Amino acid sequence: VQLQASGGGLVQAGGSLRLSCAASGRTFSSNAMGWFRQAPGKEREFVAGINWRGDITDYTDSVKGRFGISRDNAKNTVYLQMNSLKFEDTAVYYCAADTKAYSYSYSDYAWPHAWPYWGQGTLVTVSS
Repeated sequence: VQLQASGGGLVQAGGSLRLSCAASGRTFSSNAMGWFRQAPGKEREFVAGINWRGDITDYTDSVKGRFGISRDNAKNTVYLQMNSLKFEDTAVYYCAADTKAYSYSYSDYAWPHAWPYWGQGTLVTVSS
């Protein structure tokens, strides 16, 4: 099983990026997926989560109104649209997937240990 994250890069403050995370080796169409990020010297933090149908989403407060998580189950892919990027959004962004089917709990998913599968990370650098 592999989660391949892509779409990171260098962008000016106020700009936009769209991250993708394509899963292979198994389908996650019945599982929650999410995005985390880790800035240098900081712990990995929850950014956004989405349930298996895509009709329940959660965001950390600092990205609400700027980021949008979505998924395409036919493509086994989850996306993170990032708008109005700020310098403090600079981090390595990781996608994650759960194995519990038809389950979603923000109180659990806000923590990295709740996610069994992880992508390799994609670097987002926002210049001020």
